[in-house]
Amino acid sequence: MSPAADANAKTIVVVGAGIVGIGTAIWLARDGHNVTLVDAEGPAAGTSYGNAGILASSSIVPVQTPGLIRKVPGMLFGRDGPLFLKWPYLLRLLPWLRRYLSYCNVEDVERIAAALMPIIGDSVDQHMAIARGTPAERFIETVDYTYAYSDRAAYEKDALAWRLRREHGFETREIGTQELREVEPNLGPATTFGVRLPGHAWIRDPGGYVTALCDYAQTLGVALRITRVQDFVRAGERVVGVKTDDGEIACDEVVVASGVWSKSLLEKLSVNVNMESERGYHLELLSPRGGPGMPIALSAFKFIATPMEGRLRLAGLVEFGGLDAPASEAPYQLLLRKVTAAFPNLQWKGEKRWLGHRPATTDSIPVIGQAVPGVYAAFGHQHVGLTGGPKTGRVVADLIAGRHPNFDMAPYGPERFARS
Repeated sequence: MSPAADANAKTIVVVGAGIVGIGTAIWLARDGHNVTLVDAEGPAAGTSYGNAGILASSSIVPVQTPGLIRKVPGMLFGRDGPLFLKWPYLLRLLPWLRRYLSYCNVEDVERIAAALMPIIGDSVDQHMAIARGTPAERFIETVDYTYAYSDRAAYEKDALAWRLRREHGFETREIGTQELREVEPNLGPATTFGVRLPGHAWIRDPGGYVTALCDYAQTLGVALRITRVQDFVRAGERVVGVKTDDGEIACDEVVVASGVWSKSLLEKLSVNVNMESERGYHLELLSPRGGPGMPIALSAFKFIATPMEGRLRLAGLVEFGGLDAPASEAPYQLLLRKVTAAFPNLQWKGEKRWLGHRPATTDSIPVIGQAVPGVYAAFGHQHVGLTGGPKTGRVVADLIAGRHPNFDMAPYGPERFARS
């Protein structure tokens, strides 16, 4: 710790021990601050455990592309549609959904992509910046990321997404049936066209990776507290601590990085964020044979298949139904049908299921910045939380230190929802 950092050291509470919170804690500790990481369950207990494991730097294009509204009935009611809904939740969902669908136009998609680029575009470098030289580094493997389509015509329907990726500097290489089979020999005949993107990476065990980063953070002096934050402690207009199940923790600053649960916490400060839970499912096939050798986005089926340590993880479907409803059976069955259609010779010895909650803002842009005096927001990454966690943490550490990021922070501010 440098004398300058020591003189400027603050006491900071980071709420949430997923990749965003832990990434934030690491950068704050490296700046010399006294950091306490607070989580109700422990590191990587939520979405950071169950994601698809891709450092998807090129995933700058939101779901709200033009034409989505017309596709929703088929996605929702078709037997093989990737969208699910707990129907009793629909009335509560409608205000969020109306605003979310209002962004299904080219101008907003271009704006959202431009906002996501600074947060996730250099994700591999950002992950290496916090993991290099630590036990977490072993989980990171670089890869050319593959998108697989049924044919070229299906690929061309995604022309806007690929145009935006190329305009933002991502290299893409189209491959036909023969080369696609060379990349993934186990793919079946239903998939004949692909796109390869270099400069990506995947995490072979997201839960193990984030836990290893948390262990490393503690070697930097970060304190881990397993308890639930219930409210904030205020002194006038400034927040000066948090109230937990185990008592109060005093601090100079609070960083709220607890994913979808951040919404209810900030409501206690009269800060309203238009955010919903995208209930994300994953299915793991244990001891698999005959599947992919590297991560592959099965675009026709709207999910990702990622090899992990001793298992194959299938993830990417969406369900709306709030935080409390039990898991549905249909998403798991869809994943099984589709992965065996894509990889006809796939075999496995067992299965594990998981349901988590992606924090989805109406505009698909994360919430990063000061919410009120003494509180910073760092959440709302939807499908790219693992990808953007370390960069988000770095940005928040810069803001707390008074350093200005080299890009416009206006698109991420919590105050934008008051204007919508």
